[in-house]
Amino acid sequence: MELELSGWIVVALSAVMVGITKTGIPGLGILVVPLMAGVLPARSSVGALLGILILADLFAIVYHRRNAKWGHVLRLLPAAFAGIVAGYFGLKVVNDEQLKPIIGGIVLVMLGINYWRTRTKGKDAPVPTQWWFVVGLGFMAGVTTMMANAAGPIMIIYLLAMRLPKIEFVGTGAWFFFIVNWLKVPFSANLDLMTAASVKLDLMMLPFIAVGAVIGIFFLKRIPQKAFIAVVQILAVAAAIKLLF
Repeated sequence: MELELSGWIVVALSAVMVGITKTGIPGLGILVVPLMAGVLPARSSVGALLGILILADLFAIVYHRRNAKWGHVLRLLPAAFAGIVAGYFGLKVVNDEQLKPIIGGIVLVMLGINYWRTRTKGKDAPVPTQWWFVVGLGFMAGVTTMMANAAGPIMIIYLLAMRLPKIEFVGTGAWFFFIVNWLKVPFSANLDLMTAASVKLDLMMLPFIAVGAVIGIFFLKRIPQKAFIAVVQILAVAAAIKLLF
């Protein structure tokens, strides 16, 4: 992939941001989607970003190898895989630009509902256990991650609703996306989103991903739980607004 100096800087910055979001601050990674699309062709950016995400996942699962709540991961995976398949066929008729405002609108509505639920009932707000909640969010996560690598805010909604401590919050998300991103690889290769050129670019970004992963771990250890929840909510709202416009 031929890039100008400014393009290389943007891709390197994106790799650092992905590393941070995978190990420490969920939600930051969604801001990478428009950055990558700004310096690479839309479809190429989706494939290149998937490779960067997978490499960052490796750092995340090594650090968070004991921090996942596997019950949440396993509950989401069947619906997420169905969403990946739907997203694969959706990419043949709907492009990511058409999908982004839909994702943004859904995320804003669901964040609003979650905020209202916790504000009105506080610590007594029940953890959602309805099957349709898990299936609906899992399916949406699968569709959006396949079509635009944009499932971060949707996963944030689920993990916020489960009221996980910050370490388990990040660890559960890390393992979920590690599995989901690998499930996407054959579909992405079939659509020529992932190519030899994109994989080469991804490997070149490995040092920047590592730097981001270390930064993410640093912040995760030091940020209080209440501040952590506030930050991920703000980032999810910002990402949803960005997707809308």
